[in-house]
Amino acid sequence: MMKPRKVPTRTCTGCGAASTKRELVRFVRTPEGHVELDASGKADGRGAYLCVDPDCFELARRRRKLDSALRVRMQDDDYLRLRRDFDGLLASRDPKQGE
Repeated sequence: MMKPRKVPTRTCTGCGAASTKRELVRFVRTPEGHVELDASGKADGRGAYLCVDPDCFELARRRRKLDSALRVRMQDDDYLRLRRDFDGLLASRDPKQGE
């Protein structure tokens, strides 16, 4: 009999809740030092996860949690760009949210 496969869990950088990788959104600092949203969850680089909730993103932005998790210093325009990408991803996952 085969052992059941272990489901990877990660912690939200914003609120600290633990969830499966698939339930979270990954942000990555690429080897070149750029921070971007990683929709695939498989991009090379240092990753940080957030719940699929705009409140968690705002909490992480206010407390600069993504900066420390990704070991990088981001500017306000970086957070604005990431927020646009984050909102776009949420809209594509949940068509009702875009209404």
